[in-house]
Amino acid sequence: MFHLSHQLMMFLLFSTGLLAATVDAIAGGGGLISLPVLLWVGIPPHIALGTNKLQATTGTFVATTSYYRRGWFSLTTIYKGLIFGFLGAVAGALTGQVVSSHILRYIIPALLLFVLLYTLFSPRLGMEEHKPKMDEFWFYIIFGFIMGFYDGFFGPGTGSFWVFALTFFLGYQFIKATAYAKVFNLKSNIIATVCFALGHNIDYRIALSMAAGQIIGGQLGAHLAIKKGAKLIRPLFISVVSMTIVGLAYSTYFS
Repeated sequence: MFHLSHQLMMFLLFSTGLLAATVDAIAGGGGLISLPVLLWVGIPPHIALGTNKLQATTGTFVATTSYYRRGWFSLTTIYKGLIFGFLGAVAGALTGQVVSSHILRYIIPALLLFVLLYTLFSPRLGMEEHKPKMDEFWFYIIFGFIMGFYDGFFGPGTGSFWVFALTFFLGYQFIKATAYAKVFNLKSNIIATVCFALGHNIDYRIALSMAAGQIIGGQLGAHLAIKKGAKLIRPLFISVVSMTIVGLAYSTYFS
């Protein structure tokens, strides 16, 4: 562990939570910022993962409620996705205990690369509402379960996949897709946090320090996303997907 003073480390963690939540509320991928910092200050990996989930849940909750209060999503529209997402997450978590996720480490970077390239070469994607390519009812049942299963089984890039699927299949603009993705992320984060808590793998002192920053960042990020719209979300979304690809590719092929 790096020998930082207590006050300096708490300030660093608070600032990290604030920055991670701001980015996450706009385009997802806050864990790309917060988790490396937790590992950098010397938190053991299993504790870092649990602590990261708890503090991230705080920011995701704040961002989700901010989007909800401004009318960017309806629970009556997506309850099917939440129900089937929960079932998928449970199935994925159980499967992950008996089946290795090793093969996904090679597949997911390629799928994210497709998402990145399609977004780059489709400049109007997510900029405005489009006619859906799939019925909303079946979309939330099918993708709710698939995304939930993937999140429970492996996880990285789930938010990016949600945003892309919502813009591509349902024709949502980026703000609306981001708002809906936050709801599904919140569901997954709560499930994961409970599991880590039951396993006693959370440092609550550190989590609370970061959560204080997450509360501010979640509100700030949602406000900026709603105010600036797709012009802000699109470049950040591309950046987050790119960083996720690099991180997964490095850990899979070079680590």
